Amino acid sequence: MRLVIKLGTSVLTAGTDRLNRPYMVDLARQVAALREAGVQVALVSSGAIAAGRERLGAQSEQRIRANVPLKQMFAAVGQSRLMHLYEQLFELYGLQVAQVLLTRDDLRDRRRYLNARNTLSLCIERGIVPIINENDALVTAEIRVGDNDNLSALVAGLIDADLLLILSDIDGLYNADPRTNPDAKLLGEVDQIDDDIWEMAGGVGSARGTGGMRTKIQAADLATRSGTSVVIANGATSNVILRVLRGERIGTKFPSGGSHLESRKRWLLAETARHSKIVIDAGAANALLTQGKSLLPAGVIAVEGNFDRGQTIRIYTPDGHEIARGLAQYDANDVRHIQGLRSGQIAETLGYDYGSVVVHRDDMVVLG
Repeated sequence: MRLVIKLGTSVLTAGTDRLNRPYMVDLARQVAALREAGVQVALVSSGAIAAGRERLGAQSEQRIRANVPLKQMFAAVGQSRLMHLYEQLFELYGLQVAQVLLTRDDLRDRRRYLNARNTLSLCIERGIVPIINENDALVTAEIRVGDNDNLSALVAGLIDADLLLILSDIDGLYNADPRTNPDAKLLGEVDQIDDDIWEMAGGVGSARGTGGMRTKIQAADLATRSGTSVVIANGATSNVILRVLRGERIGTKFPSGGSHLESRKRWLLAETARHSKIVIDAGAANALLTQGKSLLPAGVIAVEGNFDRGQTIRIYTPDGHEIARGLAQYDANDVRHIQGLRSGQIAETLGYDYGSVVVHRDDMVVLG
């Protein structure tokens, strides 16, 4: 199982102006228990601005929220401090962490999207816990994802997560505002995000974060469309991560709208370098069609047209039959140079490599 945990600033600070070290230790404990059980974990963590504000002793909350350069300065100071703390605390449980800073542009550009996907996937497969945050020190309004709720949904889709767990200072989605309505009821499960759900979402949340329930519903909508289920829960709940993974009914659950394969298939079929293709030999075609294999450079016999790394390309047999589409790990010129070669010859030929395959099976839709 693959899990993305989103941690809001209000959770990491327990509603104060300082990072809550005991909470972060307990977080590391729960993640270590998940890793022992074979669960692959990635964190999307807020808190850089809070860490910078703590380090510099800043007090004026309202001024911080209105001043973008000031927030970026706090993020620049706080990001390394936050990661150093994560590194120390996770090391107590024998876990290695990695920092990944992303912007919306990284996920919009196909090559950078593929680079991010490869990096995160390899970290997870090697047992490293990636800790992801938006690059608050540099982003502007035009390129920032806007909040880590939506960033966590994009990351969940990027790495084909089974579950996105959004932890905040709220218990989940209520049918009314519990702060003003004592009869408000927590919704245990939401099968469809319709106009009524958006109306329940209301406005922004804590003064210390950038998100609120509305951004969490946006994240749930995006993630479930990509094949990832979502749970919104209170991060202060005892053992909340382990209990959610055990299937306890905590918070509000949004079941996924389809499998990762279905969602990826729709995306791959829609996004294609239409005037470009790769032609492969009979052996490679058989490996793709009947053995579930990736496309290796040895099986490529021709490249037609041009495409960039990360674009969806069409894969044909010599008789002109399209049998698959997938994300290219190399651009067209690179594939021309390595076609027919063994995978071990890629780095020798190009001077670098992005892996041993031209199209990975996980990034391919077989058409038959």
